[in-house]
Amino acid sequence: MTGNEAAEGRVTALDHARLLLARASAQKKAQRDEVDEEETRLAPVGGAGRVPSVARVQQALDTAGVDRELPTHPAVSELLAGASLRGGSVYSVRGSAALVMALMAGPSAEGAWCGVVGVPSFGAEAARGLGVDLERLVLVPDPGREWLSVVAALVDALTVVVVRPPGEVTPGEASRLAARLRTRGAMLIAYGSWPGSEARFEIESSTWTGLGDGEGLLTARRATVAVTGRRAAVRARHDLWLPGPDGAIRSAEPAEPGWQEEWADRIGAVG
Repeated sequence: MTGNEAAEGRVTALDHARLLLARASAQKKAQRDEVDEEETRLAPVGGAGRVPSVARVQQALDTAGVDRELPTHPAVSELLAGASLRGGSVYSVRGSAALVMALMAGPSAEGAWCGVVGVPSFGAEAARGLGVDLERLVLVPDPGREWLSVVAALVDALTVVVVRPPGEVTPGEASRLAARLRTRGAMLIAYGSWPGSEARFEIESSTWTGLGDGEGLLTARRATVAVTGRRAAVRARHDLWLPGPDGAIRSAEPAEPGWQEEWADRIGAVG
């Protein structure tokens, strides 16, 4: 590939992200117009007693500062010692796509727009099953070398952005994006490590269940999640179902001694 061709590919990736954002913006505007029209129709004569529209309230939240709290999945709140996810922050996840989706699910279920950059294998249907609204999801599977510009463009318009960087993120790159996140009150979720992240989630060990003696289907994953962060309370280990037998992400009760060895033996029996 020539230098010109590479440059053209990078511009195309960024333009693609901007096109998706334009479509998302148009859809949000249409939804807001519908809400405003309905509330105008129901408002008292003369406008007395009219309350701000849902669209305007959401717009205010979307442009709020870094200190705003975001809706949080109950399992994620437990990992954070009861705290909420915070706008303007970065959270990093290592070892679990399901946990990334759980971080997205809380804001998404409450109407936030989300974006996913650099994850061509992102399972949209799995995300839907965990509570992510696909109608408010922007996907940029292959941003190329301009991945940071694509992420910055999405941060300007969306509440939650997920990214898998193509390589190690430098402190300078992280610092520039952190300033943008704080300005917009958006949240970034990174696959892998990220300098200065608010909290880091890492799967220390996990075991799948559902297999019998040489047959069966994997139905649930029990994982030990180590959480570290800048806040003193966020330093712990938790057992989660990722997902559980019912498909939900939730805390796992303390297991009987030897359960990991038992399931490891069953999984080893089928390779």
